[in-house]
Amino acid sequence: MNTNHAILVALIATLALTRFAHAQTDAARSVDEIARLIEAASEGETVTIPAGRYEGNLRVSKPIVLDGHDAVIIDGLNNGTVVELTVPGITIRNLTIRGSGSTVDQEPAGIRAYDGPIIIEHNRFEEVYFGIDLRQSPDSIIRHNVVHGKDLELGRRGDGIRLWWSHGCQIHDNFVDGLRDMVFWYSEDLRIDRNRVVNSRYGLHFMYSHNTVLSENDLTENSVGIYLMYSNSITLRRNRIINNRGSSGYGIGLKDCDDITVEHNAILANRVGVYVDNSPSSFDSVGLIAHNSLSFNEIGLLATPITHNNVITANAFVENEEQVAVHGGGQLNNNVFAKDGFGNFWSSYAGFDLAGDGIGDSPYAPRNVFRDLLSREPNLRIFVHSPAQQAIELTARAFPDLNPEPMFEDPSPLTRPPTLDLFEPATTPSRAPMLAVACVLLLASGMGIWIAARQNSISVDIVQRSAQT
Repeated sequence: MNTNHAILVALIATLALTRFAHAQTDAARSVDEIARLIEAASEGETVTIPAGRYEGNLRVSKPIVLDGHDAVIIDGLNNGTVVELTVPGITIRNLTIRGSGSTVDQEPAGIRAYDGPIIIEHNRFEEVYFGIDLRQSPDSIIRHNVVHGKDLELGRRGDGIRLWWSHGCQIHDNFVDGLRDMVFWYSEDLRIDRNRVVNSRYGLHFMYSHNTVLSENDLTENSVGIYLMYSNSITLRRNRIINNRGSSGYGIGLKDCDDITVEHNAILANRVGVYVDNSPSSFDSVGLIAHNSLSFNEIGLLATPITHNNVITANAFVENEEQVAVHGGGQLNNNVFAKDGFGNFWSSYAGFDLAGDGIGDSPYAPRNVFRDLLSREPNLRIFVHSPAQQAIELTARAFPDLNPEPMFEDPSPLTRPPTLDLFEPATTPSRAPMLAVACVLLLASGMGIWIAARQNSISVDIVQRSAQT
């Protein structure tokens, strides 16, 4: 046998052994094997699951650490909830959880917990209806998970991460793609940090949940970025909210909320940057919208005419088609557009700064017949930038008395963009093995890399331009 022949035989043998090993690994086992390991373990013990794929629905009723070391798949075979946690003190980590059911009435999930605290970390969810569902599970931690939903229409999807009556929880560094919401019901004292939500309905959705900080979350290409409803004492800080353009298309929506602080957020290229509906809702509450970049949106700030007691200061309103609009028409006279002598930067401000102190010599109080008509009849948006709009504005310039009262007045507009502390998110979490990553890089052509770069160039350019302002 010559050397080349020997090498060929060795390669064939190696491939055969590799395929055999993969076949052994892919052979499905029952989750009953995992259940027996749990039954034999003591409370608080770490149970390491042997590598492989397990089928069925698993119920964990003992406080243990269940670790798959990134080599275990639990497949629910599209039936029911894949893993149920019924007692506090459980940690689930390093698993791939796949194939929950999809019946609407049962709301099956990848993992559902009924008590807390529990920890769910470093797991991957695939083809799940709901991803992670906590019910009355206080002080729990959900971190570094990747959640992919089923291929369903938006209205049929379940939530990526849902909390129900679960106070004091921490939700960090998760990636949710193609589900409905990350939603928080009747849950207080939460920390929601560094999560990324894409291709979903509401990135972060709050209902009757209070005393929470949302920071450094990346919410992109959803119907709505963040929506707060009937929730009080919420701070939104250094979030990145870009290109949320569904039927509502709000970057941030506030409805009947008190004591809301929105600061240092990048709110870019949404249909509406910030939508405010009767927030604050209490007479003695004050809302703060400060140091944000509201740029390249169709409408920078949209509010209902009953909106009151908001302080809007030191924001950069840059190249929005409409900087501010009133839903249904009217004025925003019960809100303040400056604080301590500092207003906002408006890219459409045409005034002067003779003193050179960065404050305009005249107020910013836009009057525009077409914009006033548009706020009363949104369907007129089809005429934006058309000859019809130009004719109306030309007539108003010729006859100034036709111009309506201004919707608002910024008494101290900034002539130089304020310095903004904006958040640049980390890369999307990945669980791919290094060998697979290397193979992909070797197979990628120069043209493929160029196309990917071009696809991301618009978002990167927007963030860079916003940071410069």
